[in-house]
Amino acid sequence: MKSILLAALSLPAFALAAETPAALPLWPKGAPGSESRSSEPEKAEGSNVVNIHNPSITPFVPAAGKSTGTAVIICPGGGHSKLCLGHEGYALAEWFRDHGIAAFVLKYRLAREKGSTYTIQDHAMADARRAIRTVRSRAAEWHLKTDRLGILGFSAGGELAAFAAMKNDPGQKDATDPIEQHSSRPDFQALIYPGTSGLFSAEKGMPPLFIAAGYSDRPDIAEGMATLYLKYKAAGVKAELHIYANAGHGFGYRPDAKPSAAAKWPERFTEWLTDSGLLK
Repeated sequence: MKSILLAALSLPAFALAAETPAALPLWPKGAPGSESRSSEPEKAEGSNVVNIHNPSITPFVPAAGKSTGTAVIICPGGGHSKLCLGHEGYALAEWFRDHGIAAFVLKYRLAREKGSTYTIQDHAMADARRAIRTVRSRAAEWHLKTDRLGILGFSAGGELAAFAAMKNDPGQKDATDPIEQHSSRPDFQALIYPGTSGLFSAEKGMPPLFIAAGYSDRPDIAEGMATLYLKYKAAGVKAELHIYANAGHGFGYRPDAKPSAAAKWPERFTEWLTDSGLLK
């Protein structure tokens, strides 16, 4: 009995949650460029995961009677060398599900993991866009509205969310793969302390934006998010900015966090969705 208990305690926190749904591979026959490695197992490091070669989404879907029809794809952070699935993944997905919002935690390929041959633009972004198409293709099954599907990312995952809003397409209507027939454009985006903000641009017609970051974060985030807000303002795209005076990097979402303004950013986000007509 003692050995069983010790083994259980050594598991990552999210593995102990019996209600964590099964992950759904984004490409049943393997992701383009990773087909030969799709059967390699992922590796857990505490609440983080590495060695991702078969990108997937894990769905947290409300019951039909509790669904608002709104959905969000969550891109955890981790510097593109790991995925922080705890406070930047499953915990937030459960919170969304309990508030009637369908959430899908994306496991994307890691461009900066040791020995990786992947790139952010060619592989991680392919995974993010495929996730949007996949959820949109199954909207009826999950009781979702196809025009209320957004993407949210933390840190490195925030980069993917921003790039998804910047570059997307309406889908290929003649594609033999029915998923590829759907649009990869998110209807809204949420950037939670994303890096590389100097690479972000804003143009008229882009999806509306919600931003949350900490005052004590590094300059490209703490100051970069203010600059990005002004870019969106100049482009005439609605944006909302929250910079928390007593927060730094990586606050994520923790159900047991001490009461603070930064800890309540998901509430501000749902208020923004409601005010924007994206949550009814």
